[in-house]
Amino acid sequence: MSISVWLSNNYIEIFGAVTGIVYVLLEIRQTIWLWPVGIVTSAIYIWVFFTSKIYADMSLQIYYLAISILGWYWWVKGTGYSSDVPQNNTPFRGKGAKTSGIGENQAGDKRQVENTVKEEKVHNELQVTRLKLKTGLILAVVFVLLYIAMWIVLTRLTDSPVPVRDSFITSLSIIATWMLARKIYEHWYLWIVVNFVSAVLFLTRGLYPTVILYVVYGIMSFTGLAAWKRTIQVKE
Repeated sequence: MSISVWLSNNYIEIFGAVTGIVYVLLEIRQTIWLWPVGIVTSAIYIWVFFTSKIYADMSLQIYYLAISILGWYWWVKGTGYSSDVPQNNTPFRGKGAKTSGIGENQAGDKRQVENTVKEEKVHNELQVTRLKLKTGLILAVVFVLLYIAMWIVLTRLTDSPVPVRDSFITSLSIIATWMLARKIYEHWYLWIVVNFVSAVLFLTRGLYPTVILYVVYGIMSFTGLAAWKRTIQVKE
């Protein structure tokens, strides 16, 4: 098979792989545009996984669509200007101030208001946080329940050839994506596991562009881990 024929047969999957890499780059940078890119990527992979009979991962992409909208809302809600920003631009003139200094006072007050706005904006950003013990225990229980439920469904109701691995990847990804939407730092550890297990699974299914994508994901997850760690240190 020539390269041109292979590309023509797999262009949708290749496009999804490219948007997926862009998504992780935006995630590392904590850029809110990761969410619309994630929506596009998920829509593409719903089709890719359906045609490959990887049904749990297909269902996962539907979940990604929903959580991307929710995460987008959470990130937007956690940013922006505070309603407490002072609006009074009247210059302050102390005793003995000269009329010629009004312009300078006005400029100084304007800078003070701008700095206050910036401080309020930083304060209102959705912060990167560490995983709390109680939350971690709850997520662990949810993961086990999801895994068992998906394994039963895939085994009894579908013709999936890889129910164990597919259920594991899907369940762990659901937890990791929720943690990302809440900006919980430890979600990167889950992605490292998910990405490399997924690469092996997709290799067995002949999804070579997706294998490359998930290997790149795995490598980039270590970069994200370090980048978000620096963010926590600054904000703490």
